[in-house]
Amino acid sequence: MSSPLEQLISLSRELGREDRKLAILGEGNTSVRLSSETFLVKASGSSLATMRAEDVTECRFGPLMELLDQDEASDAQIAAALVASQVLPNARKPSTEAVFHAYLLGLTGIQWVAHTHPIAVNGILCSPRAQEFAGRRMFPDEIVCCGQKSVLIPYTDPGLQLAKAIRAAVEGKGIGTPRVILLTNHGLIAPASSAGGALAATMMAVKAAEIFNLAAALGGPIFLAPGDNQRIESRNDEHYRRKQLGI
Repeated sequence: MSSPLEQLISLSRELGREDRKLAILGEGNTSVRLSSETFLVKASGSSLATMRAEDVTECRFGPLMELLDQDEASDAQIAAALVASQVLPNARKPSTEAVFHAYLLGLTGIQWVAHTHPIAVNGILCSPRAQEFAGRRMFPDEIVCCGQKSVLIPYTDPGLQLAKAIRAAVEGKGIGTPRVILLTNHGLIAPASSAGGALAATMMAVKAAEIFNLAAALGGPIFLAPGDNQRIESRNDEHYRRKQLGI
């Protein structure tokens, strides 16, 4: 069986594939929890498409969670906390978004986090219909992979402030562990129990965005009724499928 590092590299390259249009250049980041103490995260400035072992940094949860609990922090303090979190001092600097990775990897059942900037999804997140896309569902597999609704975060400065906004939204809504988090004018986050689950949720969200855009051009979309959403969410066979996908 491949190591967490090898799986993280594989996941990152799948997300960075040019044909999928999920991220280009240094966009997006990925992570995997190694233990209750540390996790691996994409280094700042590296590319998902060409991820190598040296493009990954092992970080401690402690310094980043302490930073998250501070009321205020300067750019210099944030940079210092990122460096302090590194297990190996000479490793590449972790992504500035390592703070939200640290938070999400601490949620029940989450071991992997994938953050991308899909064109189809961002087209909606940069429009007046972002809330509608996040809060409603159009077809059963969207519910299976993405949940009955996504958490939508208003545009927030990337880094510490974004991590704070994500924590406030997740804990404030009382919805448990989210399957998809949508960042207005920014992108998508898929927390999951497996690398395959993070990829599946990302790809299904992209499919949903493409269907939403096509349906909107034809006068829609037509959404599933709340009762239908709940029925799909509660079906045993769908629970089984979700388990197999690692979502």
